[in-house]
Amino acid sequence: MTPEEFRTAGHQLVDWIAGYVTGLADEPHRFPVRSPLAPGSVRALVPEHPPSDPEPWPTVLADLNRVVVPGLTHWQHPAFFAYFPSNSSFPSILGELAAAGLGVNGMLWATSPAATEIETAMLDWMRELLDLPERFASSGPGGGVIQGTASEATLCAVLAARHRAMAAGASLDQLVAYATSQSHSSIEKGLRIAGIPAERLRLVEVDADFAMRPDALAAAVAGDRAAGFMPFVVIASRGTTSSMAFDPTPAIAAVCQAEGLWLHVDAAMAGIAALCPELRWVNDGLELADSYCTNPHKWMGVNFDCDLFWVADRASLLAALSILPEYLRTAAAEAGQVIDYRDWQIPLGRRFRALKLWWAIRLEGLASFQAMIRRHLAITDELVSWVEGDDRFELAAPASLNLVCVRLRAGDAATDALIETANATGEALFTRTVLHGRSVLRFCIGGRVTERAHVEAAWALLQRCVEP
Repeated sequence: MTPEEFRTAGHQLVDWIAGYVTGLADEPHRFPVRSPLAPGSVRALVPEHPPSDPEPWPTVLADLNRVVVPGLTHWQHPAFFAYFPSNSSFPSILGELAAAGLGVNGMLWATSPAATEIETAMLDWMRELLDLPERFASSGPGGGVIQGTASEATLCAVLAARHRAMAAGASLDQLVAYATSQSHSSIEKGLRIAGIPAERLRLVEVDADFAMRPDALAAAVAGDRAAGFMPFVVIASRGTTSSMAFDPTPAIAAVCQAEGLWLHVDAAMAGIAALCPELRWVNDGLELADSYCTNPHKWMGVNFDCDLFWVADRASLLAALSILPEYLRTAAAEAGQVIDYRDWQIPLGRRFRALKLWWAIRLEGLASFQAMIRRHLAITDELVSWVEGDDRFELAAPASLNLVCVRLRAGDAATDALIETANATGEALFTRTVLHGRSVLRFCIGGRVTERAHVEAAWALLQRCVEP
């Protein structure tokens, strides 16, 4: 492909992307939210063997419509209410395109100073915008880094906590971690990668609202110490996946401080709510956390992947993850003048993720993020009133931020059937969870283009799908 061919193809692709994104917003009925295709359908459209000669660009572009789009779950659809949002925006798409065009690997400061220093600036910008504690600022012993996902951030926190505990004399087969049954599954996976088997992950009891009980945590830690184990890390959630429960971080932090435990706080989606000053209660207790993460790619509109991970003291993180062969040595790093972000993550190589965050903040502006969050919260309040006004339905958990957990009073089988029936229409998409052993429909309102009308239509769909 020549530069001129690239220019032509690039213009056409940008036009296609703009049409796809605006089509989802303006004519959502054209797209079933979840792909209706059967397993193997997409693979059947891809030739068994690669082409022997280059194909013309128009043929390749056409396959976006012919092969790709029919096999997509449309995460940017205004009626996508499943999981948590994974938003995107035109500025962040442009930032991703520019990063791809630059083609740099920001593993060291020396391999592209701009990639490192803009990333450091963006973590400091976001710390300010979210009003996070000063201890996370890059000017002190802490600082932040962009990870791919909160799962990666959790693993890095576990590895840093493990290093600190073992440096203090603990052995790997003694280490015990703490979370709750409501915590994200990535916690168990991260612990397994770090050599901590599932039987040494303690699931602390939760209260009626599915939040961790600090008294149960303290009792579990005391019991493990008496049994000869070494507690080393607690993972608290500010907005759990199943029900958006908020663990009482200040009280949990008090236990961690008394016991010398690393406290990692996972606020993958809910932490972004702190962009709004009136919602900064989501930050409660972070002044005592050792590490923290939240995702602009969920409720802010920066396209996937973009997780912000901060530590209060980077020494343990760097000690856990830094390997320095001769071919990576630089004078600037050895003099302590620069950050090498390869030491803050699992892989060596890293993309220029900060560019899309920088451009999104500059081109969209804080007020646009705040307006979207506030709009979603207002719609969520209305949805709660609609649920409470239909005696066939009930709330399965206290409504929290933009998540409503709903079930049918008729029971689990009826609730499961409702979820399957509604999703099969292609008009909206919901996910199922289990709370207190009961089936629950999760209705998460977080799409960048989701408006009241879309939520009202989805609620009407659920009402129609209830079996008589």
